Amino acid sequence: MKIINVCGARPNFMKIAALARAFGKCPEIETLLVHTGQHYDQKMSHLFFEQLEIPRPDINLEVGSGSHAVQTAEIMKRFEAVCLEHKPTHVLVVGDVNSTIACALVAAKLGIRVIHVEAGLRSFDRTMPEEINRVLTDQISDLLFVSEESGVTNLSREGVPAEKVHLVGNVMIDTLLNHRVKAEQSNILADFGLSRNGQAQPDHMSRLANERGTAAAGTIPYLVVTLHRPANVDRPDVLGGILSAIQSVSEGYAVVFPVHPRTMQRIRDFGLDKQLGLREVCMPGRCLPGLINCVAPLGYLEFLKLMANAKLVVTDSGGIQEETTVLGVPCVTVRENTERPITLTYGTNRLVGADSSRIIQGCRAALEADYSQLQPPPLWDGHAAERIVGVLLESSRK
Repeated sequence: MKIINVCGARPNFMKIAALARAFGKCPEIETLLVHTGQHYDQKMSHLFFEQLEIPRPDINLEVGSGSHAVQTAEIMKRFEAVCLEHKPTHVLVVGDVNSTIACALVAAKLGIRVIHVEAGLRSFDRTMPEEINRVLTDQISDLLFVSEESGVTNLSREGVPAEKVHLVGNVMIDTLLNHRVKAEQSNILADFGLSRNGQAQPDHMSRLANERGTAAAGTIPYLVVTLHRPANVDRPDVLGGILSAIQSVSEGYAVVFPVHPRTMQRIRDFGLDKQLGLREVCMPGRCLPGLINCVAPLGYLEFLKLMANAKLVVTDSGGIQEETTVLGVPCVTVRENTERPITLTYGTNRLVGADSSRIIQGCRAALEADYSQLQPPPLWDGHAAERIVGVLLESSRK
């Protein structure tokens, strides 16, 4: 087997890191790593590769930004040349970004078998570009690796043959568990003057209890916010309402908001920084309670430690819903739907949409909830990538 592994955007990097480690232990499979360059700046690409110990890409397509159509087309054009030159037996794509569907389409049209990791997830909301990418990629894939049972059900409903589908667990959680101890060495809490959560962790995190026994790094408990979806950040009334609601529940807490550059530009364009009294904080720099403290995007290890010790995370990210589930940290998702329903049944996640009153109610309920007895979802044990490699080896012998 000769597999081209594709990554392109920040959510891909955590998944490809686990796969790269598993493939590195399997000399029977030859791999080539292609970075499409969909995310290309220091924080979103290079730093993640360094911190997650991902091998340097063999090829970087350096596509850069653009509209969905322009970016997808450019990736396809450049990736086709790579496939024709290197002649892989398989192309492996992860997640649901433009790089995922673009490279899967190229491979399928060239007769190369497509492997989709994190298949079957559905929000049932076609206004999300990611949902279109997910559905189309699954329909042209030959091997589909699924992170939760809902994915198996969705694929069966869509007519995907059962022999193509494998429930293996979550490769992003592989990476989280593998880097949890290393993340605890970060000085980010001290740099921002923040305190540890102190909340009891789920039983399945007991093996990490020694990390929790250190002294508090600061004095201020805090909430973490991430927002990036166009539906939440492209309209001043929506974005302003979300941030105002979060500020309403911030008494006694510092709100730490690692801001995507695009979101920060929207905040300034709408005048919300002045209207809501948002603070821009450099690191090191003390975050203040009762306020939304905007900080620059963080590396993976820094953000993992920040998230793991928060009292609450407010987000519109799919991956963070999964990570908070395993960490036992309360999560409020400002969306009306989620493609990861297992985070609602097994995890700490609750959906509240973008309505201010629902956000306030959801945050207060989450802060009062006790998640100490949670168990992780099935197969979210740090070995998903190993299971994927095992299935690939078995399929190669048939």
